[in-house]
Amino acid sequence: MQIKTLNFEQAKILIIGDVMLDQYWHGDTSRISPESPVPVVHVNRVVERPGGAANVALGVAALGAHATLLGLVGKDAAGSALSNALTAAGVKQLLEILPEHATITKLRVLSRHQQMIRLDTESPFLESSAKTALHDQYIRILEDVDLVILSDYGKGTLSESSALIAKARAKNIPVIVDPKSHDYSVYRGASIITPNLKEFEAVAGPCPTVDCLVEKARDLLSAYQIDALVVTRGEHGLSIISAEGEATHIPAIVREVHDVTGAGDTVIAVLGSALASGLDLVSAATLGNIAAGIAVGKLGAATVSVPELEMALGKKEDLTLGVMAEDALLSALKISKAKGERIVFTNGCFDILHAGHVMYLEQASRLGDRVIVAVNDDASVSKLKGSNRPINTLSERMNVLAGLRSVDWVVAFSEDTPERLIRTLSPDVLVKGGDYKDIMALPGAQFVLSQGGVVKVLGLKPGASTTQVIETIAARKESATAV
Repeated sequence: MQIKTLNFEQAKILIIGDVMLDQYWHGDTSRISPESPVPVVHVNRVVERPGGAANVALGVAALGAHATLLGLVGKDAAGSALSNALTAAGVKQLLEILPEHATITKLRVLSRHQQMIRLDTESPFLESSAKTALHDQYIRILEDVDLVILSDYGKGTLSESSALIAKARAKNIPVIVDPKSHDYSVYRGASIITPNLKEFEAVAGPCPTVDCLVEKARDLLSAYQIDALVVTRGEHGLSIISAEGEATHIPAIVREVHDVTGAGDTVIAVLGSALASGLDLVSAATLGNIAAGIAVGKLGAATVSVPELEMALGKKEDLTLGVMAEDALLSALKISKAKGERIVFTNGCFDILHAGHVMYLEQASRLGDRVIVAVNDDASVSKLKGSNRPINTLSERMNVLAGLRSVDWVVAFSEDTPERLIRTLSPDVLVKGGDYKDIMALPGAQFVLSQGGVVKVLGLKPGASTTQVIETIAARKESATAV
């Protein structure tokens, strides 16, 4: 596959379907409950993410495409959390709120990256007036979209999917369906349907061979006037079967699998965005296959970014290291994170580099793959340390730090604290040297922890400090003058 560039920014995707909130409770497990033979999980972190059709919308937005989401939610805390997360991700949402209905939630309890149990809160959406309002919204915004995705999780939102498909196809708008129904007549006229192999066999019957899969797929395409099927087949990759021509079989991308949650959402988000951007079906499906391989290497329902796709396609060169402007560092970080590298952040004045600094930065480097050192500019050093500081200029301090093997990037900041910079760069590990009793008081600590990161305080080398170096130099100069 030859793709000159990946740019989805002009694509306008409408996603409609069953939205839900995915909750993840993380904690340590060290004992068995005395009440029954089950592990006790001490919950220390809670993460909430949009799921179902909302996760598809997140995937579209993560690629830079315009995502508009239609769905049904309850008037409750889960619905508010879902809406807030979508807004933060840049997803335009037109959610119908049902006051007497709970938002669908899926709660997963995890310990040491292993899922212990999943608890679902849900009931089918039967409210006809809410669905009518949703369909009216759908018809109103069809004129301004390039492609429609129906994300069917069988919860009732898409009980009239055939009418939605017909409305879009009448305007020559392609429709992709992620199906749950075993009756494909409800998807009649769709452009593409993307079942996994288990879902496909539940409709078409067992497919012991690829030839059997292709034959049965073409029977379904003909019966329901569907243009193509993209069947995801797990470790065997995916198959693209159109009504005419040869079927295409794309092998899986072999990766370590951490969690298959949301892999299908990733495929359809990338597939839809690529098609809406002008790519052909085989190229778009290949990108979707690559994205699924990236997604299953992450924990939980995870989105995939353009830099990650470009990295997998071999389009990114080696990282630029050293002294960086903030915008250039952000670009380098996207590539680094796409490679799955763990980012460590620390900051300071580093006025006169000494053995304590070197030891501290070596320790920091062992906590991750890349180390960012943020350096106070000259004005902020003077504000912190006094008018006679810094001894060395910002440029000199940054260049010396960049020469250390333990440091990957050096960036300047001018604020009193690095809080804004930490929020912008979003490191995995925040490190500080010293004797801090309350790590939550460290600038950026609460943010890093809220993103699932780690905050560490590393001890400093006794007797090593810039102030002591300056005092020693002054004392020796005074002694020499006295002699």
